[in-house]
Amino acid sequence: MERNVGTKRSNARELRRVVLDWLVVRFVAIILLVACVISFVSTQAMLNEQRQELSELEEAIELAKDERIELEKFVDTDDLEGYMEKAAIEDLNYAYPNERRFYDISRN
Repeated sequence: MERNVGTKRSNARELRRVVLDWLVVRFVAIILLVACVISFVSTQAMLNEQRQELSELEEAIELAKDERIELEKFVDTDDLEGYMEKAAIEDLNYAYPNERRFYDISRN
């Protein structure tokens, strides 16, 4: 009978060790799974931000292309006085000496 007691103890220890190993492996697997999900979600959020920024940059490129085309028209026609006049009126808010300007302030 003394042999059985030692065998039962070693079997019990081995069973506890196997169960503990199984729990540790499952716990590590769950932690890794949670880390992967968090990484995936953050990557998707960053991807959406990058796509939004890309669309804004593409829109800015289109505006710059349109402005370049307009400037090329002025350069090609050699009408620099017309360009300067337009720039002074639109960009710098200059006016002719007796010109009256009316501004719509109701939109503010």
